[in-house]
Amino acid sequence: MYIKVRVTPDSKKDTLTQKSTDHFNISVREPAENNRANRRVIEIIAEHFNITPKKIRIISGHHSPGKILDIPID
Repeated sequence: MYIKVRVTPDSKKDTLTQKSTDHFNISVREPAENNRANRRVIEIIAEHFNITPKKIRIISGHHSPGKILDIPID
């Protein structure tokens, strides 16, 4: 399943807001440097869907705030 994520790095706290079934807004405390914000986004999405972070892939948007993630649904 593909989901769309809008990321805001350098926030005061980590938040996850679900806009629709496949669209999320995520704020992370990590800066957008050295892939730190992307790793934290994957951890937050993994907690939300109760899967391991290793199963989640970033399909597009590695260097932009709008991302598409691939999440396996069993």
